Amino acid sequence: MAKQPLIIMRPESKGLSYDRPAASQIFGFIRDAIISMELLPGQMISETALAQQFGVSRTPVREALIQLSNIGFVEVLPQRGTYVSKFSMEKILEARFIREALEVAVVTQLATNPDEAVRSEAVDACEKIIADQKTAAADDDALAFQNLDDNFHQTLAGFTQYPRVATFIEAEKAHMDRVRNLSLHVSGQYKRVLSQHSAIIKAIKAGSAEKSAAAMSVHLKDVYNILEVIPQEHPEYFV
Repeated sequence: MAKQPLIIMRPESKGLSYDRPAASQIFGFIRDAIISMELLPGQMISETALAQQFGVSRTPVREALIQLSNIGFVEVLPQRGTYVSKFSMEKILEARFIREALEVAVVTQLATNPDEAVRSEAVDACEKIIADQKTAAADDDALAFQNLDDNFHQTLAGFTQYPRVATFIEAEKAHMDRVRNLSLHVSGQYKRVLSQHSAIIKAIKAGSAEKSAAAMSVHLKDVYNILEVIPQEHPEYFV
């Protein structure tokens, strides 16, 4: 795989708005390109090309790349350039372990929340997300499906009323995002994720801490099945 600078994001169609910092918008565009595999693991990213494409100085581009480096999406190599990080099996498995510990606790708390109104609100919000995911799956829109998946997990975490929980989950899931995106093109994966999400919400709705925890654990362990396939199909993506 050639490691050549790649111009991305077609700002003529997406554009930078004036109501948000340029670095934040560029971060979002590049992050989406990495998750959707428009930018491949090991691909070089050119600061100069991106600055020219977005019509900005290199400063906001550099700020965006620093943010991406902080979440493990890019690697800055002195005197060599900036590259999209390759998959790390160790980091993926560590992230899965941490997420399971946190997210099992999240659904357990929701299922046993004595305030039925809060539990009902969480269930309604997540059922709406699942409905939107079904639409994204029907359109084979992997990026939209994954963004909704993120929203699903963030919504559950938000109902714990502990703001840092959602932040921790978001940080750890970054290492799994691209592998998950690749897996969505594996036959039956959309259906499998939707079934798992529905099982989680059904258990919360029933008020069963045990079934909620088990359903979330099954969902997060699904990455093991993915990791049996992806490294064989794309060994060049892994360190």
